[in-house]
Amino acid sequence: MPDLPVYDCPRTPTAPNLDGTLTDPAWEVAPWSGDFLQITGDGPAPQYRTRVKLMYDDEHLYVAGLLEEPHVWSTMAEHNSRLYFENNFELFLDPDGDGLNYYEFEINPLGTIWELTLPKPYSDGGVPIDPTNLPGLRSAIHIDGTLNDPSDTDTGWSAEVAIPWADLAAYTGGRSTAPSPGDEWRMNLMRCQWQHAIADGSYVKGADCEFWVWSPQYVLDMHVPKQWGVLRF
Repeated sequence: MPDLPVYDCPRTPTAPNLDGTLTDPAWEVAPWSGDFLQITGDGPAPQYRTRVKLMYDDEHLYVAGLLEEPHVWSTMAEHNSRLYFENNFELFLDPDGDGLNYYEFEINPLGTIWELTLPKPYSDGGVPIDPTNLPGLRSAIHIDGTLNDPSDTDTGWSAEVAIPWADLAAYTGGRSTAPSPGDEWRMNLMRCQWQHAIADGSYVKGADCEFWVWSPQYVLDMHVPKQWGVLRF
């Protein structure tokens, strides 16, 4: 299999204003990731582009996702809904890289979020701790177009997340401060992209979903932490 992707996460001297747009100048220090690929690592490139930026300071890890999408739709507005049943954006973090006790975050175009902890992967008998809400987490989304309006063509949507180091202590052996330069975590990011139809002026979710990821899993299973990429500080 190809080498795992690596994202070199820079330190930002200025905390970004989280409004979902990714236009704050603070983001200029962070490089774009490579475009997301099919989860299996083969087949055609995803139909729409997805890429991310990450950076950090003494207080937070910042994550931004930019999702090309001509039809932005979403219905799941209840906090901690299982957002993978519709289009969403997901982050997975395993600070010590052992494939155990890892964190998952999901957000959709309505700004609804879901957080959970996996003590171990589902395939190993893992039972999620759901929900696992980090008290200091902040997030924002921006729609470049109009939500739930099939009469026009949208450009896409974007999401920004600030995750406090203090809230990640349960995953880092109790460490509540920023990683040291050179530290490496395991990370992956995913986008669920469902088919849809248009009926009576509204979007209707289809039966099939594609999974587009930063680090290919080579199977239809996001919970294979050994195939996650490297987040290097």
